[in-house]
Amino acid sequence: MTPNEENEIIERVLNGDRDAYAFLVDAYQSAIFNLVFRMTGSYQDADDLAQETFFRAYRNLGQFCPGKRFFTWLYTIALNLIRNHLKKQGRRMFRESQDFIKHRDGVVSETARRDPERIERNGIQTQKIDHLQICLQKLPADLREAVILRFYQDLSFVEIAAVSDASVSAVKMRVYRGIEKLKQLMGEDKM
Repeated sequence: MTPNEENEIIERVLNGDRDAYAFLVDAYQSAIFNLVFRMTGSYQDADDLAQETFFRAYRNLGQFCPGKRFFTWLYTIALNLIRNHLKKQGRRMFRESQDFIKHRDGVVSETARRDPERIERNGIQTQKIDHLQICLQKLPADLREAVILRFYQDLSFVEIAAVSDASVSAVKMRVYRGIEKLKQLMGEDKM
């Protein structure tokens, strides 16, 4: 969605067309859910925090500055909710990785019924993805956030800086340190 489209929809909502907000939710729902899931490791938390993100954005839409990107503002709301949630919860070590593995196992078992050879071919890849998810949850929150925004959400360094309220150079350093730490964790936690 272009910034002009976002601003048109926001203007419609602010002028009383509440149903227009659904277009913004549809456009960013998946990205926000994925961000929250990658940061928390929990489908339940991802559902709750994604919903809260859109609720708060809607409630505070009058404070949105036209000319800015809505998705940047929305990501900022989501990241603040995630940070507060993680502080309240303490740093949970991917207990929720079981959510990820259960979901993946459901997909895998369905695929196995249709194509057993495919499971054999993809088994090692699946283990590596699971291992990466677990190691990702072991990163400090600021590094995890930077890595997720860069590689899972595909944001530029400038966009990450905007949503993280950090300089571009600080973001680049966090991404670099996150990758290095992730490599270290992946090596230490051999499958």
